[in-house]
Amino acid sequence: MNTIIGLFPARQRDFWKRTAERQEEIQEIRLRAGRPIVVYMGERELFLDRAGCFTDSLSKAAEITAEELEELLGHICRYSPYAYEDELRQGFLTVDGGHRIGVAGQAVLENGGYIRTIKNISFVNIRVSHQVKGAADGILPRMYGPGGLKSALLLSPPGCGKTTLLRDLIRQISDGNPYGEGLTVGVVDERSELAGSYCGVPQNDLGMRTDVLDGCPKAAGMLLLLRSMSPRVIAIDELGSREELEQLKKAAACGCRILATAHGECQEDLERRFDVDARGWRRLFDMTVLLGKEGGRCVIRQFLEPGGPASVPGGRGERNA
Repeated sequence: MNTIIGLFPARQRDFWKRTAERQEEIQEIRLRAGRPIVVYMGERELFLDRAGCFTDSLSKAAEITAEELEELLGHICRYSPYAYEDELRQGFLTVDGGHRIGVAGQAVLENGGYIRTIKNISFVNIRVSHQVKGAADGILPRMYGPGGLKSALLLSPPGCGKTTLLRDLIRQISDGNPYGEGLTVGVVDERSELAGSYCGVPQNDLGMRTDVLDGCPKAAGMLLLLRSMSPRVIAIDELGSREELEQLKKAAACGCRILATAHGECQEDLERRFDVDARGWRRLFDMTVLLGKEGGRCVIRQFLEPGGPASVPGGRGERNA
């Protein structure tokens, strides 16, 4: 288990040990100088009391001081913040175990608005890395047809598990599964969320035939991988620009299958955002998977394919870890 206790300096670890024991349930730890510590576990917002125990009482909540936050950041940066300047200017660090540390404070600007780094950091968000192996089991049979692997777009509002689903889909396609042989997958991991790479080494298992380009803009990264690694599948998280869409089209024209996620409630959201009609999406993706939530759980709501929308058997969302 990738423990989070090592993120904290030695003299703070007694306070955090109870939190670390429940790491598998925790999504985020929010730290704000002079403010209560907030821990998110599923749909619940909890605080830590002065003994480090969980409480839902704000009056009992412990605060983290500016000095403790500075000590924590120093420890995470190995007391050499200049070595992490490139990561800090993006607003986050990825650390051992694949955990992501988001930061906010005072931006240091140069050259007319370019962010050189962030200093006087007073806000930290520890996003705990979770790899759910088997999350893609429910979608995998539909990912293959007479022509082999299909290109697929995973579409959902935030917080519905599309990154978790994509991560496991990459792993199973790369390693091979009952429906298809293993394929070479190229992953452009712009924000280090899929592989959770630390010093270039993926902390999450993306499969034996997967190559990862970490921290690179998606549009440039796809072209680089096509030239250098000859992938049969290209995967990206959070399709967000027309330029990225154009590079996906080029990858598809080279014979690559495409795996991507995007934010949206429905396919019409993407048509409006990218000014591409339904026929345009069908030329790029063989299938769109709509995700959502039911009773606080992430579920697969619907599969959209050229033959028409297909509801999940049983009429309700199929659970997606």
